Amino acid sequence: QVQLVESGGGLVQAGGSLRLSCAASGRTFSSSAMGWFRQAPGKEREFVAAITWNGRSTGYADSVKGRFTISRDNAKNTVYLQMNSLKPEDTAVYYCAARRSYSSEPYSAVGDFGSWGQGTQVTVSS
Repeated sequence: QVQLVESGGGLVQAGGSLRLSCAASGRTFSSSAMGWFRQAPGKEREFVAAITWNGRSTGYADSVKGRFTISRDNAKNTVYLQMNSLKPEDTAVYYCAARRSYSSEPYSAVGDFGSWGQGTQVTVSS
């Protein structure tokens, strides 16, 4: 399995921006679909964004469409989540996930992914 390490979280005011990174180890990253999920205290883990192995297709939760952008750099074994116009309700631990797949469509369910990072905290103050 690929090992995933997230970074880039922190405290930001509402309306601000953050860019999360997820670095993957191993040689399977370029053949893996990737996703970002988040989990707020007392809530279930929820889908945020996903991208196919080649970056040609992406998907977003309705709550983040137009504000967040997922991208990947296969040469650097890294997937990113650019988060703009942040809101207090975006506060959560953000997780990166991977699944070996050449699917042309992104995945969006927690159960679709087999490898997970440890998460990075994002806190948005009002």
